[in-house]
Amino acid sequence: MAKAQKTDRTIPRRLKGFRDITAADVFARDRMIAKIREVYERYGFVPLETPALEYVDVLGKYLPEADRPDGGIYAFQDEDNEWIALRYDLTAPLSRFVAMNLQDLPLPFRRYQVGPVYRVEKPGPDRFREFYQFDFDSVGTASMLADAECCMVMCDTLEALGINRGDYIVRVNDRKVLSGVLENVARRGEVPPQASLNILRSIDKLDRVGLDGVKGLLGLGRRDESGDFTPGVGLAPPQIDIVLHYLGIKAESRTVVCDDLERVVGDSQVGLEGVEELRRIDEALGGAGFDEDRVVIDPTVVRGLTYYTGPVFEAVLTFDIMDDKGVRRQFGSVFGGGRYDDLVERFTGQKIPATGSSIGVDRLLAALRVLGKINIDATTAAVLVTRLDRNLTAEYQKIAAELRSAGMNTELYVGKQGIGKQFKYASATGKTVAIVMGSDEINKGEVSIKDLRLGEELSKEVGPDRKKWLEEQPAQFSISRSKLVEAVNKVLGRYATR
Repeated sequence: MAKAQKTDRTIPRRLKGFRDITAADVFARDRMIAKIREVYERYGFVPLETPALEYVDVLGKYLPEADRPDGGIYAFQDEDNEWIALRYDLTAPLSRFVAMNLQDLPLPFRRYQVGPVYRVEKPGPDRFREFYQFDFDSVGTASMLADAECCMVMCDTLEALGINRGDYIVRVNDRKVLSGVLENVARRGEVPPQASLNILRSIDKLDRVGLDGVKGLLGLGRRDESGDFTPGVGLAPPQIDIVLHYLGIKAESRTVVCDDLERVVGDSQVGLEGVEELRRIDEALGGAGFDEDRVVIDPTVVRGLTYYTGPVFEAVLTFDIMDDKGVRRQFGSVFGGGRYDDLVERFTGQKIPATGSSIGVDRLLAALRVLGKINIDATTAAVLVTRLDRNLTAEYQKIAAELRSAGMNTELYVGKQGIGKQFKYASATGKTVAIVMGSDEINKGEVSIKDLRLGEELSKEVGPDRKKWLEEQPAQFSISRSKLVEAVNKVLGRYATR
């Protein structure tokens, strides 16, 4: 007897760093996005959609002195040998759009956009190569009112999502102030090549390594807990003292922080410009009622080492969580941005000021789960019409259509299982109501309604008061066929579902 020929089958596998998103997570994300959109539109931002694919030179991501794209993006060549890439953020495509439509756009142009972006980064827990961002930007204005407004939108968005004051803080700084500090560092002695960028990188690590760690990184170097040594910037002690003094500025009043920053930057013109911008932001925030319990000026905020040109801001969640190693820590940043006045200029040759901010949608959604703000059933239809008798299929279809016409999402069961498995299916898919009708009900002109949620409650142990209430709410009852819509609507009304 000949052996059966082996069939080649494709192995189901998923790209590294990507994921499948199931119904409950999609619903949670979409409903969160809807709330965010309401806030953005309240401030007058309008939607824009740009393609997922852009020319690589438009994105501005070439390796230094090379004609191939940066390894951090997904790129390929098209039929014309042009380098194409998946967008790595939503800001570079916005800059391209503005440059192409500058003559027709009312300025300032205020847009929001939500969508997936793609980066070739090392995957990890809750870190993926495809993730969602939700941006808003004001292009064509240099007014600090727009930057202050970014902070306001960040606060209003987080509070609209149920994050209370005290569980978040928006931190603001200005890159010009940092530039002023670097100027003063250079005046105190020789500065090694690339020192400015490395100083900023050292400051940016403050949360992770502490003030002593930053001091080491600014000097000869730092050895971490594992024994690994990181070479330092090589600054002299007087230069390090300038940076540490700057990082030590803290006060409850934004005005006091600005006064202290002014003393630190000294006679640096760019530094004084940065302080003045922070004062204008403080003035606008105060006028709108956004006090220090929501927005603070924090000299330690760096963000985007070469990207931003003025004010920078980030929203940080301040409540504690337990990380994968069982260590208690704060959740951290979920929302950030700043002023970027140079991005459009590389297309047009003229300065087009811009500012904006971006939400890491997946990260913020994870935070809402930690806070218990996500409670989404993975279902779109609350009602299931079961099928007891195949000869009554037309009547079942009529019932389903009648309920849908009345505004109730209704699924007609299309499988072959018996009624027991149909009830299990209803429970597994999050249904609230099951409609049951066989030949007996047809002859009586009735239909049975099963309250699935109440049925689950009845299976639990309950106290005297709860028990009395449950006994008055039968889990399954029969009703005249003509009163079906009214009865189902009443059951759904108990749970505010449709």
